[in-house]
Amino acid sequence: MHDSRRRGPAAPRSTRSTGLVLALLSALAFGGSGTAAKPLISAGLDPLHVVWLRVAGAALVLLPVAVRHRGVLRRRPGLMVGFGLLAVAGVQAFYFAAIARIPVGVALLIEYLGPPLLLGWVRLVQRRPVSRAAALGALLAVSGLACVVEVWAGLGFDAVGVLLALGAACCQVGYFVLGDAGGDGEDPVDPLTVSAYGLLVGAVVLTAVARPWEMRWTLLGGSVAMGGSQVPALLLVGWVVLVATVLAYLTGVVSVRRLSPPVAGVVSCLEAVVATVAAWVLLGERLGVPQVVGGLMVLAGALIAQTSAPAGEPVSERSLPAAV
Repeated sequence: MHDSRRRGPAAPRSTRSTGLVLALLSALAFGGSGTAAKPLISAGLDPLHVVWLRVAGAALVLLPVAVRHRGVLRRRPGLMVGFGLLAVAGVQAFYFAAIARIPVGVALLIEYLGPPLLLGWVRLVQRRPVSRAAALGALLAVSGLACVVEVWAGLGFDAVGVLLALGAACCQVGYFVLGDAGGDGEDPVDPLTVSAYGLLVGAVVLTAVARPWEMRWTLLGGSVAMGGSQVPALLLVGWVVLVATVLAYLTGVVSVRRLSPPVAGVVSCLEAVVATVAAWVLLGERLGVPQVVGGLMVLAGALIAQTSAPAGEPVSERSLPAAV
């Protein structure tokens, strides 16, 4: 492992550029999960079973990493367990519980209140400054997201559903805060290990919730309809596991450390835009003018936010693990 601490006046710009690219890649990877998962759900798989396949499959892929770095679990158990409970299991469980009671678009919008809530955490709890650019970017991105999901088409108030969606938003805050915390201190944990243990803990929790032994396993051996074509079910499962989970979490954690949690949080709002466009291209779902305008607003918010300086110490002064 080489010394990845960056020095010199040009280092912060290079580090932030890399972080922005990784944040965009993470949003692309996360955003494509729904497009790949929907044909599986339409074929008869329970949504919660698809989530379990996603998390458990990714945990299995990264199991050798967890075994190799098992000492981390003894040194920093709170980080590993917390990331698994909040960033993996919590977000998924609260979101799916919410959409059982309120429209999907409304639940998605509430979940993506995470970036503004994250700004509040940084300012009020961590007592670190928040730039105007980050705050403006978050406001613009959330407003655009409301257009992307066409929140007005499914307005309805269910107190329990709203609280569940807020729970998903709070867990999303935990994803960024814990992802950033793993790189701090004298005992940093590389993003690959954080992702491996987070997915492993999440898989254990979701196994108890999803009860995969009741899943229709025979469906995975056939093909499913996707945009007028037949696609092997296992191919879609592989995409959801390897790209939409392993790659998405790994690049997401690295981007949080190279940017800052507030900036990475705003950029993550692009996930909903990616999901909408992917569904339009691959599944034939319509894309209206409000969604196009909302997508541009989210993009503008992300661009404004990434111009802000990271809160706290400069990224150039952090030691970024080079195990990725």
